[in-house]
Amino acid sequence: MMKARAWTTALAFTAFAGLFTSCAPKESTSLSTSQKEKFGKGVYATKQYRNLFKENGHSEEEIKRKIQAGYQQLFQGDSATQSIYFNAGQNERGPLAYIYDVYNKDVRSEGMSYGMMISVQMDKKAEFDALWNYALSHMYMDQPGHPSEGYFAWSVKPDGTRNSEGPAPDGEEYFVTALYFASGRWGNGQGIYNYKAWADKILTTMRHHPEISGTTKFGPQTSGPMVNEQHKMILFVPTNQGRKFSDPSYHLPAFYELWALWGPQPDRAFWKAAADTSRAYFQKTTHPVTGLAPDYAHFDGKPVTTPFNPNSHHFAYDSWRTAMNWSVDWAWWQKDQREVELSNRIQTFFASEGLSSYGHIYTLDGKKVSPGPSAGLVSTNATVSLAATHPVAKEFVEALWNLPVPHTLGDRYYGGLLYLMSLLHCSGQFQIYPPR
Repeated sequence: MMKARAWTTALAFTAFAGLFTSCAPKESTSLSTSQKEKFGKGVYATKQYRNLFKENGHSEEEIKRKIQAGYQQLFQGDSATQSIYFNAGQNERGPLAYIYDVYNKDVRSEGMSYGMMISVQMDKKAEFDALWNYALSHMYMDQPGHPSEGYFAWSVKPDGTRNSEGPAPDGEEYFVTALYFASGRWGNGQGIYNYKAWADKILTTMRHHPEISGTTKFGPQTSGPMVNEQHKMILFVPTNQGRKFSDPSYHLPAFYELWALWGPQPDRAFWKAAADTSRAYFQKTTHPVTGLAPDYAHFDGKPVTTPFNPNSHHFAYDSWRTAMNWSVDWAWWQKDQREVELSNRIQTFFASEGLSSYGHIYTLDGKKVSPGPSAGLVSTNATVSLAATHPVAKEFVEALWNLPVPHTLGDRYYGGLLYLMSLLHCSGQFQIYPPR
């Protein structure tokens, strides 16, 4: 089964927010000329994270309260109307918890990995460990000879029953980086809590998974690596027909640069090249006027049309993340000036649509397919302001500031997650923690 959301009527999903105090391991801020060329001029080199809310005149205390309110509602709120974080008992390894897609009534590797990233950024170790324990206990496919051995099932029921026996790379990508950050923030533990060892293991599997054909609960499956070696880019999925194209929103050059520094030594050059590939891919797959990218795209950047996602060739739910990805890459590394141009371009488009009235699905040339703004898109459009340089960037940040914590059935999960991560990005509290 390929990864597809419930591409039905209303939509947008939601996530979380939270207060965290920075305690990043200190690294020398004195870089040589050659190091500056290698690391760029972004926050990895400078250690200076912008606080866009503070630049807009909000106080530190107001910002803390804003983030804490989002986290409180989405992680600790009423289970029927607010929360997406659910406790799931415990096993011999400790407590378990999951992030629940309340709209589609499942648990997704995407949401679990986002939940872990938010937890490490907000210094919530107990929640991080409970999510990680659940992911390994119920989603990790370790049956010898299974076509997707070493990957995480992208969708399961809350009790762990699998809805799919195939993975989606956005989950693995965030699992890896969240685990590296956990190693840096809290140190490595034993067993499944040796965060760096598990990050290395997953990252190695992503590139070197053998091609295996076999039978799953859902029928025949052929699975291989999550990357295309020739094109040096992430795949849509590593199974069946999904290996023939990519998903622009899965491209995370900001993370790949870190993997090129911290990951297993034999693969570092590949991830370094993949970061450059993704930066070039953003140029190929976005519209030259609107800056909009499709949900899925071929390796040359042209949109993909699929029978299971009628919006695959449109700017839709997956696509909301694409501009966030290139903007964070610019903020962290500043290696491709074109990312600034892309950020200005896409914000100019949405500003022309009306900051309070733009839609959430568009054709790439800017024709509205579904009206009404969504919490997820409003959130990621604010994160774009990390790279945008025009005056309207401040208005997108303020739109996020004024956004209520997502709470509707369609907005709580996906929109909520993007909301919380965007709050952290825009407040300078989504930070890099080098593994120990």
